[in-house]
Amino acid sequence: MSQQHQDLINRDRKVTFHASTHLRDFAHGDAPGRVITGGKGINIVDKDGREFIDGFAGLYCVNIGYGRTEVAEAIYKQALELSYYHTYVGHSNEPQIELSEKILSLYGPGMSKIYYGLGGSDANETQLKIVRYYNNVRGLPRKKKVISRQRGYHGSGLATGSLTGLKAFHDQFDLPMAGILHTEAPYYYHRAAEQQGMTEREFSKQCAGKLEEMILAEGPDTVAAFIGEPVLGTGGIVPPPEGYWEEIQAVLAKYDILLIADEVVCGFGRIGAAFGSHFYNIKPDLITVAKGLTSAYQPLSGVIVGDRVWQVLEQGTGEYGPIGHGWTYSGHALGCAAALANLEIIEKEGLTENAAETGAYLQQAMAKAFGDHPIVGQARGVGMLAALEFSANPARREHFDPALKVGPRIAAAALDENLIARAMPQGDILGFAPPLITTRDQVDEIVARAKRAVDKVADELTREGAIKAA
Repeated sequence: MSQQHQDLINRDRKVTFHASTHLRDFAHGDAPGRVITGGKGINIVDKDGREFIDGFAGLYCVNIGYGRTEVAEAIYKQALELSYYHTYVGHSNEPQIELSEKILSLYGPGMSKIYYGLGGSDANETQLKIVRYYNNVRGLPRKKKVISRQRGYHGSGLATGSLTGLKAFHDQFDLPMAGILHTEAPYYYHRAAEQQGMTEREFSKQCAGKLEEMILAEGPDTVAAFIGEPVLGTGGIVPPPEGYWEEIQAVLAKYDILLIADEVVCGFGRIGAAFGSHFYNIKPDLITVAKGLTSAYQPLSGVIVGDRVWQVLEQGTGEYGPIGHGWTYSGHALGCAAALANLEIIEKEGLTENAAETGAYLQQAMAKAFGDHPIVGQARGVGMLAALEFSANPARREHFDPALKVGPRIAAAALDENLIARAMPQGDILGFAPPLITTRDQVDEIVARAKRAVDKVADELTREGAIKAA
């Protein structure tokens, strides 16, 4: 590493509080840092000019790839006209109006209005407020609890961190907060249901049964909403088992419970459909979007409000006056301009279709490279989402000792191959979410680099006696 690069990192250690970081180790120079200076296509470049394939598109978000000047130009053009004005009490801007029309058109019937924020966390905070308001207006003041899922990810705030079903987001933060519950994750592999003689559809029925048991135990008159990602993201990149959403929606309908589809990862093409809800035939009442909405060229999120919820919100303001909710930067003109340019690229270049077609090739390539690998328990995914789950004994689905840190070691080995893949929390899992512009040749390169990284760590584990030599 050059001295200039090292000097920047040393300055960073003194002044910056980094997300998802071992704070002590980083601050005292015992954990690595890197300064990113640019990117083009599916690659990013650090201060030394070292180039990496970004196999995770930032954090599932740079869907159109790096260096798209069309988006930069759209932001610049809008900044010359109007960079910001608030959207309170009926004020708007042209990009916001056009973007709302575009998103509602992309989704199709059933959705009514969009409320904007900056990220998925604040959007899900808005969702929770809507759920409470909705049932207060309906005269159901006890109907306020929200059910999420183990291993779900819905943000990092107090309430949204509570919705998140991952241990690291709860420990030492006194979470989850009261009124937020977690039911079974739709994780067929992790539950070893297959070994118990249970089909995917039977497991889906079991998940729905556990949800219904929880609703009945809490009292249906106290449960307001259920939130779920169409595909589990940070919880392991786990597509739902066969029939899952069909079974879950039947339970929710039975007890008058709103369905919030968290489309922050899946929305705008990631799995080969405009929305994950389309892909899995989910009929949500509320939808959360962010990440792929702008491909991260500007911060922007949205809450898409369904028709039946909107009618109640209107009724509420008719009775109680203007709704008491607002963000300073809601409907930010630059964010909306970036989103419009991003969505135009996705449509013009057929990136949703590429996510379906090249995504299918990605799944095949992963299965071929890792299907019988001695430390890979499962290669899974859908569209441009993929994961490798590592196992000490794949036939028995045995987990590695967490002290071995197999997932992080493989992620580090991938980085040595100039490939960014993500070690997922709460398990030894390596995640992939490449930009939607990725080609088949680039898929081959991603898989080849990942294979070298996995093989390297497998050899190390064999030498350490953690696994038996083949």
